[in-house]
Amino acid sequence: MRPAVTLLWLLTVAVASAAAVFLVLGPGRPLPEDLFGGISGAAWLMLALAYATVGALIVSRLPGHGVGWVFTALGLLIALNGLSYSYATWGLYARGGDVPGLSAAVLGGLALPIAPLMALSLLLFPDGRLPSRRWRPVAVMSAVASLGFVVAAVLRPGPFDVPLDPVSNPLGVPGARAVMDALNGACWVLTCVALGLGVRALALRLRGARGGERQRLKWVLTVSTVVGAGTVVLMGSWFLWPENVQWRMALLGGLFIAFPLATGIAILRHRLYDIDVVINRALVYGTLTMLLGATYAAIALLLGVALGSGSAPATGAATLAVAIAFRPLRVRLQDRVDRRLHRAGYDALHRVAAYLEEVRAGTAAPEGVERLLRDVLGDARLELRFLLPEGGGYVDVRGTPAVDAPSDAREQTPIERAGTRLGMVLHDPAAQERPDLLPRVVAAAGLAMEIARLRAELRRQLDEVAASRARIVAAGDAERQRIERNLHDGAQQRLVSIGLALRHAQHELGPEAAVRQTLEGALTEIGDAIGELRELARGLRPPQLDDGLAPALQELASRAAMPVAVDATAERFPDGVETAAYFVACEALTNATKHAHASRVSLSAQRRNGSLVICVADDGVGGAAPGNGTGLSGLRDRVGAHGGTLRIESERGAGTRLIAELPCGS
Repeated sequence: MRPAVTLLWLLTVAVASAAAVFLVLGPGRPLPEDLFGGISGAAWLMLALAYATVGALIVSRLPGHGVGWVFTALGLLIALNGLSYSYATWGLYARGGDVPGLSAAVLGGLALPIAPLMALSLLLFPDGRLPSRRWRPVAVMSAVASLGFVVAAVLRPGPFDVPLDPVSNPLGVPGARAVMDALNGACWVLTCVALGLGVRALALRLRGARGGERQRLKWVLTVSTVVGAGTVVLMGSWFLWPENVQWRMALLGGLFIAFPLATGIAILRHRLYDIDVVINRALVYGTLTMLLGATYAAIALLLGVALGSGSAPATGAATLAVAIAFRPLRVRLQDRVDRRLHRAGYDALHRVAAYLEEVRAGTAAPEGVERLLRDVLGDARLELRFLLPEGGGYVDVRGTPAVDAPSDAREQTPIERAGTRLGMVLHDPAAQERPDLLPRVVAAAGLAMEIARLRAELRRQLDEVAASRARIVAAGDAERQRIERNLHDGAQQRLVSIGLALRHAQHELGPEAAVRQTLEGALTEIGDAIGELRELARGLRPPQLDDGLAPALQELASRAAMPVAVDATAERFPDGVETAAYFVACEALTNATKHAHASRVSLSAQRRNGSLVICVADDGVGGAAPGNGTGLSGLRDRVGAHGGTLRIESERGAGTRLIAELPCGS
């Protein structure tokens, strides 16, 4: 397809170049009702090149696109029309009609159906296909109008219209002039109806369009409206001021150039120029110019009447008033235009502003900015990722390291504030009705994002500290268990063996031996050493925990100096958690005995909300606090190393209640 469209484009350029040559040669004098000569002819040749070039670009990028082929055909037809007209006027008025094919040239230029193809291009925009089957009659209407124009031009008898009236139609049917004129008029009616329905089709497409397609349709609808309004104004001025026909036709041709250019941008580069911004700025600054101009004129006129026409104070006062009113008036106009034309963007930015006020007031969490962006942009898959300093990688709003899925097709938009890269936004462009709104909302919510990133960074650092403490505790527990095994399997067993050997020697010597008492003393010392080693091993990890936390607490309570009521779950927990819980109970019972002088203690260990809760309550003197030499500070550090919390309730004279919560998972 590309060689074919290239050939058509080159043919159009060649035809337009030939037409330009005959325009330069010209008829040699002004002609009556010369619509397409001189400057107007040049404008329409530029229109032909615009259609042909845009059509060729569309087809080269999107082969088979209907709008591209229609535009290519339109460019060639307009160029042929210009060539036939310029050749005919040159041949008639510069060469006296002594040129070959004069009648054929005039007839060929009149029989080209240009306007119906413009209507067809509206129907095919933006995807090159009709909106649906029910629009086929409109396409047929354009085809019938095209055929009717050809038939009316070919069969209309008699001389052609001014300024080509010296030439008659050789193919005309005698007596059919009125019928052919009526047919030509009917074809223009069909063409106007098809053009109107084409604009209607664009409006209906816009109603259900989203994302990029909506931007394309906005481009063409806006330009079509401007071109249509300009055409009405120019045609209306024709009836009021019939002179300067060529300049009016030149303006009309230049105005029509905007349509193929806008269509090409909409199909090929619709995001290069944001039509919403164009409309917005045009309305704001156009209205602002008119209001400030009217203000300047009114002040200058009133002060001119009072102070004298052309006085410098009047001019200065008017200028000063306009300068003062410019900024507040522009802000008000911008706000009204945004509220009327871009309600979604207006509401989104106002929601972001209200959210920032809540963040400043402390009533909203900065991490909620992700949920806010999802709501205002209509993208449920939107995700914020913050960049940690010093190569820390990306994390989500909760501080969890971000992981990219291989099949994730979301786009990435960087987040920057004051020249610093904060992170990126992962978003689905197909889910957003207005892609242009994303950068504006992200920029407006920059403060909340920066705070959220700092909090995520802090949360990540705290998690790393907690993990480091847990690793230290785990390493310490592992080392203590190793020492316990070494003591049990090494020194204890060796002492037991020595004790057995001494006991055997004692029996061998008999009861009357003098050394028997000495051996008995040695055996006692060995027994004490074994007991001390066992107590030391219990301080590393109690062997009672081999059967679970509940039996270990029951055994601990049985060795206490006062009654201890135990309520412990039989559930098993990780070794580190059970060890920490056991030492909390040991320390609490020791404090109750040595410092609180309690008469009874209650001890409970239960799972609550994903944590093992150890509660030790006594009826002692109270007044316990970390840092008073009771060992509670070290106990708090041990609990904190497991990510838990320790709370002490101890009023003087009201006993002490110690509560430790150790996370143990769900």
